[in-house]
Amino acid sequence: MGYQEVYESWKSDPEGFWMQQAEAIDWDQKPSKALFEVGDNLYEWFSDGQTNTCWNAVDRHVEAGRGGQVAIIHDSPITGTLHKITYAELRNRVARLAGALRAKGIEKGDRVIIYMPMVPEALEAMLACARLGAIHSVVFGGFAANELAVRIDDAKPKAIVAASCGLEPGRVVHYKPLLDGAIEQAKHKPDFCVIFQREQEVAHLEEGRDHDWHGFQYGVEPADCVPVEGNHPAYILHTSGTTGAPKGVIRHTGGHLVALNWTMKNIYNVDPGDVFWAASDVGWVVGHSYICYAPLIHGNTTIVFEGKPVGTPDAGTFWRVISEHNVRSFFTAPTAFRAVKRDDPKGEYVGKYDISCLKAIYLAGERADPDTIEWAQKVTGKPIYDHWWQTETGWTIAGMPAGIEALPVKIGSPSVPMPGYDVQILDEAGHPMKPGELGAIAVKLPLPPGTLPTLWNAEDRFRKSYLSHFPGYYETGDAGMIDEDGYLYIMARTDDVINVAGHRLSTGGMEEVLASHPDVAECAVIGVTDELKGQLPMGFVCLTTGVNRPHDEIVKECVKLVRDKIGPVAAFKLCAVVDRLPKTRSGKILRATMVKIADSEEFKLPATIDDPAILDEIKVALQSMGYAKG
Repeated sequence: MGYQEVYESWKSDPEGFWMQQAEAIDWDQKPSKALFEVGDNLYEWFSDGQTNTCWNAVDRHVEAGRGGQVAIIHDSPITGTLHKITYAELRNRVARLAGALRAKGIEKGDRVIIYMPMVPEALEAMLACARLGAIHSVVFGGFAANELAVRIDDAKPKAIVAASCGLEPGRVVHYKPLLDGAIEQAKHKPDFCVIFQREQEVAHLEEGRDHDWHGFQYGVEPADCVPVEGNHPAYILHTSGTTGAPKGVIRHTGGHLVALNWTMKNIYNVDPGDVFWAASDVGWVVGHSYICYAPLIHGNTTIVFEGKPVGTPDAGTFWRVISEHNVRSFFTAPTAFRAVKRDDPKGEYVGKYDISCLKAIYLAGERADPDTIEWAQKVTGKPIYDHWWQTETGWTIAGMPAGIEALPVKIGSPSVPMPGYDVQILDEAGHPMKPGELGAIAVKLPLPPGTLPTLWNAEDRFRKSYLSHFPGYYETGDAGMIDEDGYLYIMARTDDVINVAGHRLSTGGMEEVLASHPDVAECAVIGVTDELKGQLPMGFVCLTTGVNRPHDEIVKECVKLVRDKIGPVAAFKLCAVVDRLPKTRSGKILRATMVKIADSEEFKLPATIDDPAILDEIKVALQSMGYAKG
């Protein structure tokens, strides 16, 4: 069956399609049906089934005789260490940790916050919670104390599992003082904390509250898996919203297992036993879905990588890991490749390693500009598949179904919708638009298994954020179009479509043009307020390492390029060269914050910002163009 047949088989019988996929999961009690309508446009999947995530991710592979297969490879160029854990070892480690948590009172439905760096113990903590039916809430390691406190107050955890420190190139990030500060600030107090002491820093433990990771587990009875209902929350993950309080996305157990298992073969084209690598962090949704859960549920080997695309030690680190560990499918963010390209524009490092094991590279997390895709294709010789999804969905909305059929790649498009997603382009009034027309991207309800059923303790906010604008649809917050062949194009966040003298223009389209300039390594375009035209586009470009030409020459060329490719209608004349762009730690460019600075509006410093000092550089660049006067 090709993609079209598979998609149509879902569309004609969604119930039958998902019940068939559920056969691949071990159930203590099989669900009587796939979809449950809760009423008022709310839905759940496999609600009356009984299963356990940890059993499906760990124990069943051991029971099937594959306990000797490596489950986790921990590769840390920062510490210079490599550590492999088999499925049998993982089962013992997780069962023991779960037993220790249970002995301290953690049971089904209790929340546990996990605040860890990229170490296997982070995955073990997640799986130990799943083993008991406890609901974990992973907070990105090194998040500021006040951000951690907000999440403590929202999830109300009975326990917090943390590490003494995280490691960045050249520095130690002190987690324990941040954790202590967060607990002090939070209204809710955990019963106890478990601290994984790393040799790079041994933290002070508060007597009576804090327990050492190893001592805590000594002599306990290992825990068995606790079956939970299909609609029991597996976890809460707070979206790193740049404004307002973070939203707690919930993932229900049954649908999470079924959907993630389906994606590993059908999208990422790996078989059980293959090595799969998602270069992300456990604190983000990619880390939940594709470092921890999906590869293990499917019986793959997953890589936990503690390093950076460049600087640990160089721009060849990705290729080393792929070559050394025989990686078949690799998933990263476009921003990581832009960093590699900036340091190694000719791709010379690729030639130092044998990456013949690699079948394809998948990009997601932000828009993949054609220039980055073309560069990656050229230097690796591998297919590069952009794909698009969100924290809320937990897995691919649109992508390349490489395990079903390798469709033609259209650069600039994350390809086609996956089964489960009926994607539509709507105008402001909610009417479907014609192929090729730019509009809001929405998904017809119900969303497929594995997506968010609601928000943690915030159903009204869930409705307001996602369901109210287009009744009967989930609003993605992205703008784009679908072409005649059914390929989706994501042009911008809805608020990144700017209105220049009545013309709706995509900042993403302009970024594509700027990125094609030979000296530009990375760029961003924002819309700034203009009295005459309403809004004007403004570009920021970072140059490839080694470019020494006068900046005003490059700016002139960039302006001409946009005017030539998009036309005078874009009114593109504001552009500046900057050293770096402000980003979140997961690599998203903080365009909305840049707009507020440009328009001299007050803004809240995003909790997820990688380096706040960059905003000062942006402000100087804006002032040189006559903006940010406040």
